[in-house]
Amino acid sequence: MISTPGSHQTQDDAVPTARPDGAGEPVTRPEPEGTGATAAEGARAVVRRRRISVLLAVALLAYLIDLGSKLLVVAKLEGRSSPIDVVGDWMTLQVIRNPGAAFGMGQAMTLLFTAIAAGVIVVIWRIARRLYSLPWAIALGLLLGGAFGNLTDRLFRAPSVLRGHVVDFISVQHFAVFNLADSAIVCGGILVVLLSFRGSNPDGSTHGGAPAPKTEEKAAAEDGTAEG
Repeated sequence: MISTPGSHQTQDDAVPTARPDGAGEPVTRPEPEGTGATAAEGARAVVRRRRISVLLAVALLAYLIDLGSKLLVVAKLEGRSSPIDVVGDWMTLQVIRNPGAAFGMGQAMTLLFTAIAAGVIVVIWRIARRLYSLPWAIALGLLLGGAFGNLTDRLFRAPSVLRGHVVDFISVQHFAVFNLADSAIVCGGILVVLLSFRGSNPDGSTHGGAPAPKTEEKAAAEDGTAEG
């Protein structure tokens, strides 16, 4: 250390000490590659779980309504000599054991329709693995609940397992006798047809490569990708 005459400043004080560039400033570290993609995949997984929850809730509701209505009409109406008028004689309630498909069709193919109902349930569950569309979740839930409702009759009602007769009780003049499971299946099928005509797919995409409308979950997924 060298002092100059008449000054208290030393050589060390006179010469500024060099500091590394950026000293004292917060260090920003780059995020690992793939973080945005992981966030997007997580957001899509959340959407799929929500859609499957909607599908199962709709299916359970349709199934319980159908099962409850069948138990009620069998206990109260079966064996009556005359039907109960609901809307004059245009719509009546009367219990009929149906060995065929919906609306009394194919009465000689009970076992075949049992297998078809089981196959429909398997197909719906496979589609649910890539389900991101809310309308499709509702449609498939109606189909699933209706199929389970009639399959329950096939399995557990007389005359035997897999050959059970379905309980039908809603009779419309000049039409057919059906049940609420049939109604759920028809409503779900109509919704599937409408969605298909609109170009909507179960995974949320549209036919022809057109982008699907944005949802809040999709926007969140895209934000996660952008931040990555």
